[in-house]
Amino acid sequence: MISKKMENMVANSSAIRAMFEEGNRLAKIYGAENVFDFSLGNPNVPAPEAVKKAIIELLDEENPVVLHGYTNSNAGYEDVRQAVAESLNKRFGTSFSAKNITMTVGAAGGLNVILKALLNPGDEVVVFAPYFGEYRSYVNNYDGVLVEVSPNTIDFQPKLDEFEAKLTPKTRAVIVNTPNNPTGVVYSEDTIKKMAAVMEKKQKEYGTDIYLISDEPYRELAYDGVEVPYLTKYYANTIVGYSYSKSLSLPGERIGYLVIPDEAADSENLIAAANVATRILGFVNAPTLQQKVVKACLDEKTDISFYDRNRETLYNGLKELGFECIKPEGAFYLFVKSPVEDEKEFCAAAKKYNILVVPGSSFACPGYVRIAYCVAYETIVNSLPKFAKLAEEYK
Repeated sequence: MISKKMENMVANSSAIRAMFEEGNRLAKIYGAENVFDFSLGNPNVPAPEAVKKAIIELLDEENPVVLHGYTNSNAGYEDVRQAVAESLNKRFGTSFSAKNITMTVGAAGGLNVILKALLNPGDEVVVFAPYFGEYRSYVNNYDGVLVEVSPNTIDFQPKLDEFEAKLTPKTRAVIVNTPNNPTGVVYSEDTIKKMAAVMEKKQKEYGTDIYLISDEPYRELAYDGVEVPYLTKYYANTIVGYSYSKSLSLPGERIGYLVIPDEAADSENLIAAANVATRILGFVNAPTLQQKVVKACLDEKTDISFYDRNRETLYNGLKELGFECIKPEGAFYLFVKSPVEDEKEFCAAAKKYNILVVPGSSFACPGYVRIAYCVAYETIVNSLPKFAKLAEEYK
């Protein structure tokens, strides 16, 4: 018998993964080139050549006992953390040092570390729909309560009036994800300033600390010159979770970091708690080889022109076919309005043409579907005639 909590998690396991597995099944029947799998945010752009070079050099030149051994601190190698801090300071005008950085097992590992460090049972964590569905599980892991702010389907910026109404004395944290999965929206500086003002006001009203957790795996994937605000500059109690999964196309390597600034309330104890949480959650430390790799590649970036071409081609193609969606400013997702109220019905219709998309209800936003365009360009081009046939069903 598994635990009751896990029974619920298994029963509600990710629709994204289920669709991805369905894609693999269909590919065996029809051939991979005839299946248009837009389910999983798995980068199709290879890692920069510098990543391969760094791995080879590290394996050739570093002492393998040291390279593959435990780090002295669960937070990771001090030289790596210092290099990350200096890179952030150069880019964003911050003043971090090694102590403010905890290397993590990707952004997901980082979110679990900081939620473990922060939450008592019953504490509330506010999220803005649509949001990455795994937040439900992460908060539930520590017996927190997820509080949803309903989606603003006009431009998908957060509903700040509803946000303010849903902050309570039990609110411990707020999670934001910008550029956003699943919409591709970047929260504007104006939005961030207003959100920070609301949180400052509620902290004073309740006499509590409310932490803003910025989940940033898509920070480097922004198009058309759009600036992604660095949130520690707007709100003192900000914690940043970052991943190299998308910026360096390393999703399977599970490497990222947390930033816990000195300005955050009780930062010294919070940094210590994140260090201990890294150990007791079973991560022990972030992968050591990958820590050294990202240090060597801090100035490298994935060529997002590949994603941008996919974005333009798919967005324009679907708009011409009569589908409704906003143009994403970042990440690699289109969030498309379903032509029927039940978007799961639309997903089922799409599957008849071997098109696999994820229902918006997985992101707490029914009536929409998510299309991950981090696929081969040929997949985008070849899918459009199938989307055309799908569109005909709703005319």
